[in-house]
Amino acid sequence: MNMLSSVSSEPETIQTPTPAGHEITPRDRRFGRDAGHQPGKYWQNGDPVATAFYNCLSLTFPRGEAFFIESVKEFRDHTPAKLQNEIRAFVKQEIIHSREHLALNRRVEENGYDTSRIETRITESLAMTKDRPKITNLAATMILEHFTAIMAQQFLANPKHWENSDQETADLWRWHALEEIEHKGVAYDTWLYATKDWSRRKRWQVKAVMMVLITRNFWGNRWRDTLDLLAQDGITGWRVKLKLLKFLLVKPGIARAIIIPWLKFFLPGFHPWNEDDRHLIQRAESEYEAAITGRPATA
Repeated sequence: MNMLSSVSSEPETIQTPTPAGHEITPRDRRFGRDAGHQPGKYWQNGDPVATAFYNCLSLTFPRGEAFFIESVKEFRDHTPAKLQNEIRAFVKQEIIHSREHLALNRRVEENGYDTSRIETRITESLAMTKDRPKITNLAATMILEHFTAIMAQQFLANPKHWENSDQETADLWRWHALEEIEHKGVAYDTWLYATKDWSRRKRWQVKAVMMVLITRNFWGNRWRDTLDLLAQDGITGWRVKLKLLKFLLVKPGIARAIIIPWLKFFLPGFHPWNEDDRHLIQRAESEYEAAITGRPATA
């Protein structure tokens, strides 16, 4: 059954819970560029498992964010002026994110890791999208943007994620996280306009099925990629798999922590901005400013 129909080209006003006056601000920041910056191979708390997980996640961003940009831009002209401006800001943020993660990924390679297998899996996965309907790619982008946003919430709300981390690398992840929260409604609002002629049931069916499939692939690939990097350090066997499970489900437990936000995606009337978490953006900005100026952070 073909559930993916063409979309109307006439923008119309759709009411969403995106906060009034909310702005998306690209922050052109650079991390880890100083000649004296020596984060160490296991920059995350000296922990090979945690470091490998974040490194393999970083490897997905340059190609993944290019895919997000193209998927959303395909529908930009079918949205009102306000959302078009938000899409432009979203694109700028994603371009800068890609640049900084490319720099981080180079440091991963400089530490002796062969990332070719991981990058091949990413490339092959994205190649499968070329012949799909554009609305399908927008749906995938909308879902993966929800994934990044709910992970970003945890990255900012739970300091255990960056406990004893290399400061520059942790700052990169916090900066990326605050901008993911800031633009978390853009792909979803674009999806709502692109599917405005669909029934609610059809829209829910498509996004629910795709969320289940993407979730399976996302965690399966991150599991495989993390073990790939660890194996290159000779860290293998069932004990390392238990350590990875503990990292994901116990401390800091990113996979466990996002279960409820993940489930909310399936509720009728879901929208990313049903939860206004802009206070996390403000707190992260305050902490970053304090770090570079030496002044105390304000709440």
